[in-house]
Amino acid sequence: MALVGEAGELCAEFQWLSEDQSSKLPARELESIKQEIADVLIYLVRLADQLDIDVLECAFDKLAINGDRYPADAVRGSAKKYTEYSGGS
Repeated sequence: MALVGEAGELCAEFQWLSEDQSSKLPARELESIKQEIADVLIYLVRLADQLDIDVLECAFDKLAINGDRYPADAVRGSAKKYTEYSGGS
């Protein structure tokens, strides 16, 4: 699927960079990343359109689910999966 390929191309832009390097990209690299983000977005929106899915509605629904799974006061600073927290469902 083209979406996966484009997401891979976006990830490849960061593959060998540290977190610090990733946040201080030269203009040329940043432009390349912008293009990859656009490609991912285009394919994702097209997929949602074909399946008659409201992307924003899905995003808000998922944010609500994540808010329940990962309560900020319990998970801040941790990378554990939601099932590892008490009360996680």
